[in-house]
Amino acid sequence: MRRADRLFQIIQVLRRGRRPVTAEAMAAELETSKRTIYRDIADLMAQRVPIRGEAGVGYVLDGGFDLPPLMLTQDEIEAAVLGAQWVAGRADPALARAALDLIAKIGATVPERLRPFALEPATRAAPRRDHAVDRLDMAQVRRAIHGGRKIALSYRDEQDRLSQRTVWPFAVGYHETVQLVIAWCELRVDFRSFRTDRVADATFLDDRYPERAATLRARWRRQMNEKYAEMGVARRGGRA
Repeated sequence: MRRADRLFQIIQVLRRGRRPVTAEAMAAELETSKRTIYRDIADLMAQRVPIRGEAGVGYVLDGGFDLPPLMLTQDEIEAAVLGAQWVAGRADPALARAALDLIAKIGATVPERLRPFALEPATRAAPRRDHAVDRLDMAQVRRAIHGGRKIALSYRDEQDRLSQRTVWPFAVGYHETVQLVIAWCELRVDFRSFRTDRVADATFLDDRYPERAATLRARWRRQMNEKYAEMGVARRGGRA
């Protein structure tokens, strides 16, 4: 790895880390020596990159520091394009168009030598097959989540029984064949996942729910992790 690339990757490692990252961990990821990492950290600090820490404890990157936009590596471009392909084949029309626009913007913005990795990628997401038909306007669902607003649902369960629910949506989960709206359900007084293909009707309300969506997501993840821990099943990230 070229030194300039390694300096860039050190910043990336620190930027994604929520806790101090040791020189040993960075050296292992970047396949170099701790001595090289210490020297690079010192050079970055001399260039006024706001890194704090010390040897043996670890390093953190202070907030407010950023790099010029779209300074992407080949692997990052392929990862972004592959993810955008997946979204384009599975999400609602508005999000699918946004994914295709993202690929085009990456291809138009990155240096010419990297353009083929965006426009002629070696990886490709397979198209979704046999997927259930969404009965919700998912663009509106996302707006409700961002705005912290309730949704009134007429919902059919596995036995085709219809119930009326008022929910506080805070996340959307994508599976291979179905989509889920994850929400706090006022009827059940608990978290529930609602398959979008089982929604008979939906009314998007102006009423705001009393908690932040981020707070609900954190509570839901804790609850799910606790349930899986009781079952003896490892669960990473608490995703739907």
